Amino acid sequence: MALNSTIHKATVHIANMDRHYYQNHELTLAQHPSETDLRFMVRLLAFIFNAHEQLQFSKGLSSDGEPDLWQKSLSGEIELWIDLGQPDEKRIRKACGRAQQVIIYTYQPAKANIWWQQHHTKLTRFHNLRIIQMHCKGVEAMIKRSMQLQCNIQDGELYLNDDDLNLTITLEER
Repeated sequence: MALNSTIHKATVHIANMDRHYYQNHELTLAQHPSETDLRFMVRLLAFIFNAHEQLQFSKGLSSDGEPDLWQKSLSGEIELWIDLGQPDEKRIRKACGRAQQVIIYTYQPAKANIWWQQHHTKLTRFHNLRIIQMHCKGVEAMIKRSMQLQCNIQDGELYLNDDDLNLTITLEER
């Protein structure tokens, strides 16, 4: 018997001083049974850092041909492709060919460092690619079926809080 996804509702209040983006988002997110709590929250954080009216969660883990998040123009062109983890070079090449901008958020430092050492020389040829290490220790503790999150972004740091926790999420661009 197949396991069902867990549905989460998130009200996210974003104040991004770096991009001058101030918006509230009501999100419904499905957590695939094989998706860890950390990866789920990194997906939500990637949305927060890149928030836009057109940014959407895709089918993600259940579809090989789609990113975790993407932003499409009104004419259907992919403006932004966001993947998580350490995708293989073939997937990155495909993404860079299809999208105007590609961002890969890595979030497990030990695995990401090994992956980066193996692939960085091949990846430098893609001019529309950014690799960003997300430092988000303890963020899984914020997962609830219904979340209320306050997000303030300034100087590349995300100050994230809910009723119980206050965390600082930092990014390190490769």
